[in-house]
Amino acid sequence: MIGRKILTAASVLALAACGGSGGNYERSASPPSPPPPMAEMAPVASKMMAMDQSVTEPGTPLPEPGEPGEPGVEQFIAYSHRLGLSVPKGQVDDLMQAHSDLCRSAGTATCIVVNSNIYSEDENYASGNLSIRATPDWIDTFIGRIANDAAEIGGEITQRSTSAEDLTRQIIDTDARLNAQLTLQSRLQGLLERRDGTLGDLLQIERELARVTGDIESIKAQLKTLRLRVAMSSLDINYQTKVPPFSATRENPLGEAFGDFFYNFSAAIASVITAFAVGLPWIVLIGLFLWIWLKLIWPRIRGKRREKRS
Repeated sequence: MIGRKILTAASVLALAACGGSGGNYERSASPPSPPPPMAEMAPVASKMMAMDQSVTEPGTPLPEPGEPGEPGVEQFIAYSHRLGLSVPKGQVDDLMQAHSDLCRSAGTATCIVVNSNIYSEDENYASGNLSIRATPDWIDTFIGRIANDAAEIGGEITQRSTSAEDLTRQIIDTDARLNAQLTLQSRLQGLLERRDGTLGDLLQIERELARVTGDIESIKAQLKTLRLRVAMSSLDINYQTKVPPFSATRENPLGEAFGDFFYNFSAAIASVITAFAVGLPWIVLIGLFLWIWLKLIWPRIRGKRREKRS
């Protein structure tokens, strides 16, 4: 019995030793995989940096639809600027023409003159309006040029404002509609090519295909307009002559008040006379009624009261 116990214990120890060495051998035979070399990680890192630093350009593919403002979703913002200039007498036409020529010389791909108007009531006062659409970078430089031009001739910027409109959702939704219609158009064309079905079915498919094609052209025009609003910002410039404080021109409130003094005075007198002429018949009628009341009616009423008391 003792010999069997000794033999059994020796066997267990031998198996434990073999199992431990086997486990160590397996762990040493499959070492952990080394990290990927830097050369393989470089393209991935470069691609991620390029995605983070990407800039919206017209014609570039849209990102995957998502909520505006989420990481990775490109923003489409349309900017509008307004400027008001006050310049010395006789400078409105020349300054507006110079700015219009500067826009045209930049080329239609950079700047487009949308509207140009000038109004001149007399030799002392003139006003004008210039509306353009241009790339955001060019407009930023152009606004600085306008401020310098106004300062050189003794003028100043009296108004400046900028507004932004987020068109991200509209552009993404419009692009999704376009892709859906293009897919439907492709399927309808495939049905026509197979020519499965009756003549009535084929005619119905052709009518549907014509409708889808029209919708595609309309959606493309909408998408192009939205992208143009993002790619080219708008700028409205209002020009007006700088009016002295005591000028007699119609555009200056103080000068207008002095110029219209006698007119307003005579108009006030005319209003009083008119009011008196309109109210005079009513005054006569009310006076006649009071006379009848005091002379004829009231004495009788008072006499009857005295008789009752007595």
